[in-house]
Amino acid sequence: MEYDRKSAVSSFYGGRRTSVDALASDFPPPGPPGRTRADSSSSFYGANRASRADLYSEGTPTAGYNGMSYFDTGRKEPVKFKPGMDEEAPAEPAWDVYADFNNAGPRYSTAFGMGDNGYRQVPSPTPYSHDGSAYAKHSTPNVGLEDPATPGNVEMITVPALGPEWKAEEMRGMSKKAKREERMENAATKWKEWKRGQRGLCGRYFTRKFTAWLVFFLCAAVAIILAFTIPRVPGFNLNSSEPLSPATPPFNNSIPTEFSRAPANFSFPGQMTMQADTGSNFLPLTFHNIHGTVYDLQTSRAIATGDTGKLTVPARALPLITLPLNFSYVATNDSDQTWSNWYNGCRNKAIYTDGKRPAVQFRLILDMTIAGLIGKRSTSTSVTDGACPIELPLNSV
Repeated sequence: MEYDRKSAVSSFYGGRRTSVDALASDFPPPGPPGRTRADSSSSFYGANRASRADLYSEGTPTAGYNGMSYFDTGRKEPVKFKPGMDEEAPAEPAWDVYADFNNAGPRYSTAFGMGDNGYRQVPSPTPYSHDGSAYAKHSTPNVGLEDPATPGNVEMITVPALGPEWKAEEMRGMSKKAKREERMENAATKWKEWKRGQRGLCGRYFTRKFTAWLVFFLCAAVAIILAFTIPRVPGFNLNSSEPLSPATPPFNNSIPTEFSRAPANFSFPGQMTMQADTGSNFLPLTFHNIHGTVYDLQTSRAIATGDTGKLTVPARALPLITLPLNFSYVATNDSDQTWSNWYNGCRNKAIYTDGKRPAVQFRLILDMTIAGLIGKRSTSTSVTDGACPIELPLNSV
């Protein structure tokens, strides 16, 4: 296949064939003198090979390998510099996208002589003067100019476009009244949703149904607790045979026993034994104080007072409570009806032929302060056949 290794390109241009293998030989064989190539810078044809231009005219260029037949593409791009491994490439400055807004960086427009390569400071709106009278002079700032009227470079900046005007509805929405109405509307919407069972008071909790049942059980529990814990006002019964009795020591020694006609008065100690009924109470009943006042049943004049002090009685029982009384009364003279009633009831039995003294009639009012109840509770009773707790001597007034 020696023919395949030979080049047939030269025969296209009219050259003669040779038996020399240009690819196998180290050096091309010498050609005949006087035959030169017309225009070719390629060594493919060899030094003694002639182009196709020799067949027609040596002075006419052809469309072969001719430098004039190529289109001129302009400036050839230089070879780019590629740094090696040991040499760092120079860092390129980062592009500042805010340079136009910050009035920084170079100006790329050269129209009207405005182009420069640096930052130009915007003049201050307040003029500066050495004597401090800048506010009385020109209102236009002048930087670096002696005469404000001298023309100079004017800096042009980009002002962002103004947005649309506020509408009346938007202005009203920013007022306190509108915000308050919006809050009230939101509250009304939430209330309607809660009544419909669509939401709860605390997120998804405490819906209308759950809240109703919760309030019902709470009310029932509170009612049950109060039914057992709230104290009840007890009832009182007096000893029908002896409502008033002589006082016991040491109370009887603190009050003198005396009846006097001039001036008309009396004073003596006594006590009253009462039976309390606490059957309606489930817890022990505590009295801060029981204050008793005795009035004459005929004249309604106060004749005695007494206090028990703090005491506690058991629940669902019939305890006895003793109320000490201090009988004391002052009248104008011995003809006073109240003084006469109690004087005759307290005289000695020997004075009367039947040995029976007249009964004393009185009305008892009790004011109780009970722990667990607000205010005072009062109760009263009347006695029409009571006996005086003391007995005067025969030589009494």
